[in-house]
Parts: sequence; structure tokens; C-alpha cells
Amino acid sequence: MHRRWLIVFFTTLLLWSLVGQLNHYLAPLGVYLFIGGLLVTFAALRLSLRNGLIATILIALAVDAVEPVPQVGHYLLFGPHLLLFTAAHVVIFHLRTRFPREETLFALGTALLANLGLFLGLSFIYIELGAPRHPATASLRLLADLGWSQLFILAIAPWFLSLQQRALELGRIDLAEENHRFY
Repeated sequence: MHRRWLIVFFTTLLLWSLVGQLNHYLAPLGVYLFIGGLLVTFAALRLSLRNGLIATILIALAVDAVEPVPQVGHYLLFGPHLLLFTAAHVVIFHLRTRFPREETLFALGTALLANLGLFLGLSFIYIELGAPRHPATASLRLLADLGWSQLFILAIAPWFLSLQQRALELGRIDLAEENHRFY
């Protein structure tokens, strides 16, 4: 049972690390790519609640470990990614039985919608609660970053979802067989 969430966690950590390096090289251009929705999608759509939630919580903790801590008034808000990633995972998990969750196109749409929700949620936390000096300028920047992030997810999501599926197959885990036993 531990192999499922470990494999998904490590493949997700690999993607997050690669995107972190890409963001480093894009920084002089003023572009930041956010892929939170893609980090949550596979675990929420394909794994059991327990295994998927463990993988999602671990990746959220990894992301929170390197992101700045937002300040709300006189208080620091620790774990915004943990809170939002977990909420997104639970929502996707509970809605997944109504849709063809094994289809790549559906997973792509789910990743884009989850990314939009997570981006807006984190933007609210950092912008509205953090009270920036120039919210109008920040809003334009965030809109541009959201657009680039969504295009990036559109481009890499099929590859990443296949990578996770293949990594599970190499770990001798057949999710299709397991899912048919439970439904």
C-alpha cells in the first residue's frame, strides 16, 4: 500500500523540482509558473482517499517549506498550500465518481480548473490578506502568471499524467484492476 503514495509523491516532487528550476530561469523575464492543480490531480483522480491524501499532503508540505509565509495582520499564516491542496484533493476525490476519471482529457480539464482555484485562493491569501502596496499592479501580474501557468499545464499535463501512470506500472501497481474491484 505504501508504494502507491510513494511513487506518486516522488514523481510529483520531480515535476515540482523541474518547474522550480524553470521558474528560476524565467525570473528575469518576470514570469512565474504555478502548477498546483497538476500536482493534486493524479492523486485525487486515481488513488484511494488515504493514499492520494498522503501524497498530496507531502507535496503540499514540500511546497510550503520553500514558499514565503504570508502575514495576516500581526500573525503568520503557516501552511497555505497544505490547506488549499488538501481541500482541492478532497473536492476532486468526491466528485470523481461522476466523471470518466481515467481519461486524459478529463484529467487535463480537472488540472486546469484545480489550478485556477488554487491560484485564486493563494492570490487572495497573499494579496488581499497581505495588503500589498499596489494591488492593481499585482493583479495584472497575477493574471499574466495565471495565463502562462494554464498554457504550461495544457502543454505538459498529458506527459506528466502518463509518467505517473507508467511509474505505477513499473512499481507493479495496476490501478485499473484495483478500481474495478471497489466499484
